Amino acid sequence: MAAILIVDDEENIRNLLEAYLTREGYTVYLAPDGVQGLAAFRRYHPDLVVLDIMLPGMDGLDVLQQIRRESEAYVLLLTSRSEEADRVVGLTVGADDYVTKPFSPRELVARVKVILRRGRSAATNGERMLQFAHIRIDQQRHEVWRDGELIELTALEFKLLKTLADYAGMVFSREQLLEQVWGYDFYGEDRVVDVHIGHIRQKLESDPANPQFVVTVRGVGYKFADIPA
Repeated sequence: MAAILIVDDEENIRNLLEAYLTREGYTVYLAPDGVQGLAAFRRYHPDLVVLDIMLPGMDGLDVLQQIRRESEAYVLLLTSRSEEADRVVGLTVGADDYVTKPFSPRELVARVKVILRRGRSAATNGERMLQFAHIRIDQQRHEVWRDGELIELTALEFKLLKTLADYAGMVFSREQLLEQVWGYDFYGEDRVVDVHIGHIRQKLESDPANPQFVVTVRGVGYKFADIPA
């Protein structure tokens, strides 16, 4: 089973989540603040981090940014209802999902299971190359190239781009992308799609404000617009 790191300054939340996740068979590590959380992450290399945004010393967004520099491990943010802007920033930086406090431990366990299943589904991708006029997607190596330049994408961004490129020219709604990339039992808001599309554009497009490859079809959704090689 997967290893999970819980980083939260509230001892009762750490202990509660440890009890629920251990019962599901996961290996669980605990940290009370951002500095110790980052040290535990580097020591244990967990598959998923449950990360509170409001932490003493080094806050959760700083921890998330550092994790993303070092790893593709999944990150589930814990936020309060007043932290909407931080949630958006967290998703932009590379969080995979979030849960708002107060929350049901059963809901959080369900979210963890959904997130961890993404890796298993991604592993079933075929090994063929997707080749377009400007974009090349190597599914075996999980690499994306634009005009010969390697573009660094997270695992989720890669899966989202590949889903669009598999059906180049076809328009996907947010709901369809949520089903294809996040899974049918995703609990979050559909605007998470917009956040990750924006992140892909920042990396892939020469002019993210006027995208050439991942295009918005107003009122419908998104499509991949590069032409076959």
